[in-house]
Order: sequence, then structure tokens, then C-alpha cells
Amino acid sequence: MKNYSWFIFSIFLVCSSIAFAQPDSLYFQKKKKEPLELGWVTKKEVGLFLNQVSFTNWNAGGTNSISGLISGKASARYKQEKWFWNSNFNLRYGLNKQEDKDIRKTDDVIEVISNFGLEKDPTSNWFYSARFSFNTQFANGYNYPNRDDAISKFLAPGYMFFGLGMEYGRHIERMSIYASPFTFKTTFVLDTELANRGSFGVAPAIYDLEGNMLREGRKIRQELGILFTNEYEEQLFENIKVNSLLRLYTDYINDFGNIDIEWELHLDMKVNKYVKATLGSHLRYDDDIKTESKKNEVTNEEITIVGPKLQWKQILGIGVVVDLDNIIKSNGAS
Repeated sequence: MKNYSWFIFSIFLVCSSIAFAQPDSLYFQKKKKEPLELGWVTKKEVGLFLNQVSFTNWNAGGTNSISGLISGKASARYKQEKWFWNSNFNLRYGLNKQEDKDIRKTDDVIEVISNFGLEKDPTSNWFYSARFSFNTQFANGYNYPNRDDAISKFLAPGYMFFGLGMEYGRHIERMSIYASPFTFKTTFVLDTELANRGSFGVAPAIYDLEGNMLREGRKIRQELGILFTNEYEEQLFENIKVNSLLRLYTDYINDFGNIDIEWELHLDMKVNKYVKATLGSHLRYDDDIKTESKKNEVTNEEITIVGPKLQWKQILGIGVVVDLDNIIKSNGAS
């Protein structure tokens, strides 16, 4: 974001996220004195969320529709007295069908997050950390109703972060603050057509005055910058849990101070052992992601690039979630 008002807004997001933990600071002090649970802790679950709307002689109007989302989550944590290794793997894919329209994609995520930490001072919650993350998508994305030209594909884009820094939260499972002054960000656009268009910030193809290509578009863009993340988890009520993940990134070379923001907030509401409702919000701003204006059908003008915009995705669903670890334990016990 290109001015300091956005920088102030980013700091506000950080403070708001950390503020959740302040009323419970005594919990953190007590938690630090408790013995650590060493060794491996794993968790695996899959879920199916459905939503259906049907109208018959409904005078207020409406469109029949059905949508579904399948998700998979896996996490593995390993702890020793002086170090730990945490990894998370998330998959989501959702579709929607309305009676007068073709099937459309509603969600598409492949995400891997892994971090390693080493503690030097056992009396402190600060430790040295190395963090890796990668995310992309399964299928093509379109600017509906246009289905001829994909605006995104598998590994177009793909984002990879790797950084070294410090993290607060060695003994605190519910909150973590990570700061890395040396973070490498790599953007992959492995589709030739999208790379030639310069999508997602890669260098576009170069043409001469007659339209002949002089150089293909770059398929990889690399940056070095500062990354700040804040993760927070809270059990609000017995069956309601909130998760927040905030990432702030700025590049040293390309417009330093222009902050990319990504903030995911999820509210999980457990109905019983298998049924769960989820409410999610995903806020994103990336100056390298330009948006395209739609073609004017009256003047027949070509599509033009109009610059980056604030992106926001909301998710609401109810479905069945199965804890695979419990099934494995149950089968083993029997």
C-alpha cells in the first residue's frame, strides 16, 4: 500500500490481533511454568460443507442453487527442550451451481506452512526461528462469466516465503508473534500466457512495434524484504473457537514501505462430534496483483489494467468434519 495511512492501518491490525490476548495475560504466565509436552503431536481431519437454496412460487424471487466445499487439514508438531518443528497442510476446494448458470469455483487453496525454532534462553519466550510457507491452487480461475481466458492456474500464481527471524510464543500454543528482517518471497507464474501478460507482478513479455515477441515473460519473481506475522487462537466458548493469522510484508528494493497485507480470520462452531459450522474472512492487498476492467460491450473497448485493489473473501458453511486421528485410535483400540 503506497502511503503511510495504510502503514498505520497495518499497525492497527497487529495491535487489534494482539489485544485479544491481553485480558488473559495471567494464563500465559502460568502456562510458561507448566512442563512442555515433548515429542510428536499430530492431527488430521477432512470435512464436507454443503449449502442449498430452492424456491417454488416464491413471490420475493430468487435463484435455486447448491454449493459444496471439501477441505482437508493436517498438522504435525514436534518438541524438544530447546527446539521445535511445526508444520501445517491445508486443502480446500469449493463449487457452486445455480440453475441458469454453469458451475463456478468458490474456493481453491493448497497451503503448506512450516517453521523451526531454537531457544537459547529457557527463561524467555523469544527464540530464533526459520519459517517456510507455500501456497497455490488446484484449478483454473476465471473472471466470470468469461470462461475462455483463465486469470489464474495451478502454480500461476504460486507464492513461497522463506525467512529467518525471531518469534515470541515458545511456551504459548495460542499466540505467536514472528518478525523476520530477511525474508525471501518468490512468485511463480509457470503458465506461459499469464507470464507473457505480466500477471501477479512478474516481468511481462517484450514486443517490437510490429508485435513480434523479443523476450518471453518471466515466470519467476524474487524479492527480499521484511515479514511480520501474528497467529492467535482462542477458545471463546466450549464449542466456539477463533483463529487469526495476519501477515505483513514489504520489499527492500521495490518500493520499500509499500506493505502487502493478508489477514485470515476463522470462527469454528462445533455442533457435535461430527457437525461443525464455520465463518471465515480473508482480507488481502498485494500491489503486484493488478485488476482488469471488463470489456465495454457498447464501445467494444479492450480490457485495461486498472491497478491493485483491496480483496475480500467471506466464507459461511455448515457440514460434516471427521477427525481421522480419532478413527485410527478407535480402530486400534478395537
